[in-house]
Amino acid sequence: MKTYTVEWKHLDRNGRTCDRCHDTGANLRAVVRKLNTSLSSRRVRFRVKETLLKPDRLAESNSIIIDGQPLETVLPATRVTTTECGSCGELLGQATDCRAVTNDGTIHETIPAEMIHDALSKVAGAEPQDRARSGKGKRGVSR
Repeated sequence: MKTYTVEWKHLDRNGRTCDRCHDTGANLRAVVRKLNTSLSSRRVRFRVKETLLKPDRLAESNSIIIDGQPLETVLPATRVTTTECGSCGELLGQATDCRAVTNDGTIHETIPAEMIHDALSKVAGAEPQDRARSGKGKRGVSR
């Protein structure tokens, strides 16, 4: 069995995280559950490792690292940017810019499940089964 470690880094302030990191984490867990089921016959498994960050490491928050590779390295059309995050601002008591990603000109404050799915599938050398059946291209994004 090949096990890939997927590290999810996010701000932790007294047991709470911001909305965008929370949603990224929910997307990651859902994708990992789905892929662990669909790729079990290939003897592939993903394990989520959660890294809680203090405010001084906020620049690393809302990131996914797959076996040591940042998601944006696995998906080269994806770039890192920052946007204002009201939720982090509330947690930290000051205006805060947080990590987001861009792909095809769209800014994603929460890392979308589709992007996570594409990255994990690519690392595992598997084409996403649901997209292969649906007849959509690899990205499956309608414009």
